[in-house]
Amino acid sequence: MKLLFVADPLDTFKVYKDSTFAMMREASRRGHTLWATQPVDLSWQRGGRVQARALPITLTGVDTHSHDAWYTTPGPETVVVAEFDAVLMRKDPPFDSEYFYATHLLGHAERDGAIVLNSPAALRDHPEKLAILEFPQFIAPTLVTRSAADVRAFHAEHRDIILKPLDGMGGMGIFRVKDDGLNLGSIVETLNLNGAQTLMAQKFVPQIVDGDKRVLVIDGRPVPHTLARIPQGGEVRGNLAAGGLGVARAITDREREIAGVIGPKLAARGLMLIGLDVIGDVLTEINVTSPTCFQEITDQTGFDVAATFVDALEATVNRLLSKNND
Repeated sequence: MKLLFVADPLDTFKVYKDSTFAMMREASRRGHTLWATQPVDLSWQRGGRVQARALPITLTGVDTHSHDAWYTTPGPETVVVAEFDAVLMRKDPPFDSEYFYATHLLGHAERDGAIVLNSPAALRDHPEKLAILEFPQFIAPTLVTRSAADVRAFHAEHRDIILKPLDGMGGMGIFRVKDDGLNLGSIVETLNLNGAQTLMAQKFVPQIVDGDKRVLVIDGRPVPHTLARIPQGGEVRGNLAAGGLGVARAITDREREIAGVIGPKLAARGLMLIGLDVIGDVLTEINVTSPTCFQEITDQTGFDVAATFVDALEATVNRLLSKNND
């Protein structure tokens, strides 16, 4: 297959732990052709099809902490997005206006005949913090609001809460407010910009000390191992980007239950890969843009997450091509 990855700049990849790189490495091992582009390099003009300024890349086999180049390329070419066998949207958050516009361009490429995973429309319909609202049976007490008064009432009821922006990633902008309410007003002003921006409040889940667990779900089925991201040094955040320690564990019955309900439903909407964040027994986020932790799970357990993903990718592309040819 000829694959186009829409991602962050290649030179920013930390290939020893990057999940997109793990996908590329496995796809290359199977003989698939790799190309890479960024949302900024997508374009469309009346009378034509969606195009991308893209790099054909060959992997060099360097996948450690080395500073040697991990890919080679003859340079960029202008290509038609729909002429690839599959397009993998792997751009990291934030989900800002430019990300939103990129999903529209990729949606138009779908009308040209492109197979885009995850589905651009599904990405727009499932913002990572808000997607959990569809599954209230699995989440802790949660409030989404711009109102400082609503947040104060929520805190008065639950006494120990987490506050976070809706567009953050990697633990960015997450605050804990304990029973004393210290700095609650200042934190709310910071996050909601004096009522101009929506935020999320959730009841604090003390099981965070055992880790914020990432449950990867591929084509509706959970990976049999999770990565518990355990806060370090007095932090409340377990995110690896915030210094959390990643420890692989066997998936629990509760995590299978959550994934068993959410995974097939979202896969049917075009979300072939999602990452569920679970603390204790409750769901806190549904990651759909560029779920990670492939390499950490594989390195610690031997279960090849990237191979499972490429298996699903090949099966999905073959199924969709067969359907289109009928």
